[in-house]
Amino acid sequence: MKKISLLLIASVLLFAGCELDRLPETTLTDAAFWKTENDLRGACNRLYEQLGGFWHDKRSDELVGTSADDTSSGSRSVPSTDDTNWRDVYRKIYVSNNILAKAVNTPIPEDAKNRWLAEARFFRAYNYFALAKRYGGVPMMLQPFDTTDDPEILKGRNTLEEVIAQCYEDLDFAIQWLPKHSAIAASSSDWGRASRSSALAMKARIGLYIGTLTKYHSLSGGDAKAHLKIALDACEAVMKEGHSLFPDFQKLFYFDGEGSGNKENIFVKVYGPNGAPTTTHGNSRQMENSVSVTRQMVDLFLYNDGLPRDKSVKKPVVEDSFDSALENRDPRLLMTVYKIGEEAYKGEYQPFSNQHGNGYSLKKGFMLDQWSTNSKEDVDKMIIRYAEVLVTYAEALYEYNGAITNSELDKTINLMRNRVGFDVKLTNEFVAANSLNMLEEIRRERTVEFIDENMRYDDIIRWKIAENVLPQYIVGAKFVDDETSKARKDLQARLTDANGMLNGVKVYDQEDVYVIELKESRRFDPKKDYLYPIPLNEISLTGNAIVQNPGWE
Repeated sequence: MKKISLLLIASVLLFAGCELDRLPETTLTDAAFWKTENDLRGACNRLYEQLGGFWHDKRSDELVGTSADDTSSGSRSVPSTDDTNWRDVYRKIYVSNNILAKAVNTPIPEDAKNRWLAEARFFRAYNYFALAKRYGGVPMMLQPFDTTDDPEILKGRNTLEEVIAQCYEDLDFAIQWLPKHSAIAASSSDWGRASRSSALAMKARIGLYIGTLTKYHSLSGGDAKAHLKIALDACEAVMKEGHSLFPDFQKLFYFDGEGSGNKENIFVKVYGPNGAPTTTHGNSRQMENSVSVTRQMVDLFLYNDGLPRDKSVKKPVVEDSFDSALENRDPRLLMTVYKIGEEAYKGEYQPFSNQHGNGYSLKKGFMLDQWSTNSKEDVDKMIIRYAEVLVTYAEALYEYNGAITNSELDKTINLMRNRVGFDVKLTNEFVAANSLNMLEEIRRERTVEFIDENMRYDDIIRWKIAENVLPQYIVGAKFVDDETSKARKDLQARLTDANGMLNGVKVYDQEDVYVIELKESRRFDPKKDYLYPIPLNEISLTGNAIVQNPGWE
């Protein structure tokens, strides 16, 4: 931690050299700063610059890359340092703390001041939650520090409940003082800033996560139902803020879905002319030959009779082509992955070609004209959208009550299905008649709706199913020789036989399905892998006041 502080103090000096008329930074300490509302607005700009954008999360069973991910394969070790998951997050928290400490005395009206303090507290909660998901309880610092003599630097870990309680407190302040979404949407200069809806939706996200984590991991010191009630109340409040689903699911992830006119947008990272200084990203470029959707995810999409693969009569008896796995399905499937012949990166889509991977290539969010800009893409990133609030409400209701009514399903899950033209409603009667499990169906809905939106890993952690789904064969697409751009003899050793077996082990129920990763190369130890290891330097620099997570000692 002392090393963190030194880095942060160095950043103070670095930021002091920024151009004031371009982007005043939070760490400026000169007498001319912290005097006006514009100063506070400029200071808060730093929070948006630091906000993470597009990335393709390969830590779960959802996506695979061109090489094994160290988290999903269980090959990670205790790092000496970790800039991404630990230090950078504390740097971001420091920026919020610095605003809160220095802006409080700015001589402007309290309501104006509180709006900017609310932004800082929203981001502090956002970042502490990121730490809590990875590490559990962490050292909680609520003040900035400018010297390595500050005793706060050497403190140990707060409990998970203490960290989450602070997140709720910060978000409650943000809910009270941030502008309504309608006010943010009406101002071109404010679009992209956090709103009351953003804070409420973030509170719902945290409540569901901690409530289910507490329940399924039997965590001591927490009240699962209390957290779930917090999620429910926050969702109900968001539902009164004027949000709605964007009518076209596929266009939602393109330029059509950008901006304040899309009422599904709750919190976004803005790129392009209004996103300075970080104006571009490379999302579509990253999708080319670097990430594929697994067969495990494809199989979660229902058939168009509303039934899963193991129950539907719409499933082909024999899948004799790549596209056969995509037929008669929830329409979102063909809005998420490519079928053969569709326009994709570097020409028409062909499975098992060098550009298109050995699984199912992502179509969701890919923009050919953005890809052509050579990694200078500027479509905005949705971080929280209204559909998440709907499915969070449905899940939290079921977890809290042990039941959900048909009318509640119509207000949540079935709204999402209606949007894409999936005509089969999820009802209690349908679940009973087909021997389904309502909770599993709600979880399924969340998974297929949010593929490649960075939710799956967090979900399998809080549901405590990572130990079941991660150490498995990761299966890709069906290989049909004449459907590829060239014969791939190199793939033969990883194809299932006529009985769905590979090396004498049953892997799947179809022939010639490619196995991307072998089960024996993947591990997950439930005694330690549900939490990240704390970097060794952070433990050492506090004189062991910070204690390592179980199993990583």
